[in-house]
Amino acid sequence: MPGDNMKKENKIKKVVVSMGVGKGAQDKKEIEKASQDLMVITGQKPKVTHARASIAEFNLREGAPIGLMVTLRGRRKDDFLRKLFRIVLPRLRDFHGLSLKGFDGYGNYNLGISEQVAFPEIDGSKIDKIRGLQITIVTDTQSDEEAKEILQNLEMPFEKFKTEKAFKKVERK
Repeated sequence: MPGDNMKKENKIKKVVVSMGVGKGAQDKKEIEKASQDLMVITGQKPKVTHARASIAEFNLREGAPIGLMVTLRGRRKDDFLRKLFRIVLPRLRDFHGLSLKGFDGYGNYNLGISEQVAFPEIDGSKIDKIRGLQITIVTDTQSDEEAKEILQNLEMPFEKFKTEKAFKKVERK
């Protein structure tokens, strides 16, 4: 068939944004406030995640709400990544670029943001509690090098002083 020998263009499949709520199991208002913040940041209603097992030390019961997550695809994904790379990350205190250690060995990149107030949509005077975010960028590649190339083409701000040798040391086999 024509086009079989053409190289498939690699791309980002989805972006998963999640937020742990901590005491959300005891207080429903905590979940609602965090959900509102995440909805404002991503433009999409978050899904409540529940505990898979009971942990007595944390007073956590199986099935209790413990966090929120949003899976972004299509235009929302593109808009979120553009905002993240160009506005949010440069606003972080002491930001010198993202580490190359965030790759998981399967072509996905993980990063954490310690404060939701880094996003311009969040009004710092109206938040009740600082909450962190975990962001996972899922690509359709199976190697970290290809994923790094895709993310660099999207202007993802990696650390400048790291060399390719450092990236190869981090790469998992």
